[in-house]
Amino acid sequence: MNIVVAGGGTAGHVYPALAMADALRERHGAIVTFLGSADGPESVLVPAAGYPFTALRVVSAQKRVSMRSLRAVGKTLRSARRCRPLVARADAVVGIGGYASAPAALAAWRARRPLVLVEPNSVPGAVNRLAARWATAIAVTFDAARASFPARVRLERTGNPIRPAIALVPERRAELAKEARTVFGLEEGRRTILVLGGSQGALRLNELTREVAAIFADRGDLQLLLATGPAHEGRFGDIHGGPLLARVIGTIDRMELALAIADVAVSRAGAGHIAELTACAVPMILVPYPHATGHHQEANAREVQRAGAAEVATERGLTAEALAGRIVGLLEDDRRRGAMAEAAKRWARPDADARLADLVAEVAGGNRR
Repeated sequence: MNIVVAGGGTAGHVYPALAMADALRERHGAIVTFLGSADGPESVLVPAAGYPFTALRVVSAQKRVSMRSLRAVGKTLRSARRCRPLVARADAVVGIGGYASAPAALAAWRARRPLVLVEPNSVPGAVNRLAARWATAIAVTFDAARASFPARVRLERTGNPIRPAIALVPERRAELAKEARTVFGLEEGRRTILVLGGSQGALRLNELTREVAAIFADRGDLQLLLATGPAHEGRFGDIHGGPLLARVIGTIDRMELALAIADVAVSRAGAGHIAELTACAVPMILVPYPHATGHHQEANAREVQRAGAAEVATERGLTAEALAGRIVGLLEDDRRRGAMAEAAKRWARPDADARLADLVAEVAGGNRR
């Protein structure tokens, strides 16, 4: 079984795709090849994971007509022609989102190969909305996404795949929390606040966290772990506690450790972080990025809130005092945190990699030549 996986642009696209590819290989013996942008993280992460990777020239298009948008269309068409021989030999093509998925999706249509789209957000991206017209199946994480796709297309709520190490957190929490104290320099006996701004970081969330740390400076019962994003680590490395223990890191490579030790998380509402936090049953306060395309982070956050697994704090007008109050409110309410954790377990799809791999294999198996 030959599967082509196309797309990328952010680590949030690539890591779930790699988890799916691993499941396809392990569960179905599939041969998986990736297509993506030479400038995206997929160009580094995919080869490092041991999968063949072909780089395509892609440029994001603009909504208005411009020279940039015309060039983007031209490059997409040329890239579609370039990858068509590879796509034509595939039993199925999987589009994981991002502009880098457009050439392969177009090539799949022209070569009449089955196409499975992966949509991790509540509000689908432009490429997935377009390619849905000829898709064989669409895998979603949020129920709200269903309304954006044609009714005739098969839709499955597979969830967003997470790394295997993170899926194991619930059964290894105590062991991993002990390791987290060593790796991050945290202490036993303190409650841990985890702050996540996404793979690129979130400047405003970092600023709020610095102010929250000042409010909690005298709290010797608390510790704070802030992932600033690689671009902001130097700017926020001066966060100090007092009795409060504060640790600042640019990127958390061992996310399973951070999730295992967290009592409460404050996070942006990207699909990746939500999938990981709910799979690990971490009570969360979501602060959606207000400028996300189509306000998809706001929509993501509201669905998880309706499920009972999160609180939502709108960034506009949010003060450090208000955020600190929400954090304390959760930390001091064991019953509320327990209810949120149970709701997260019900909503989560920790086996999303297997669900998605099985969907792709089913589509491919029904169309093998």
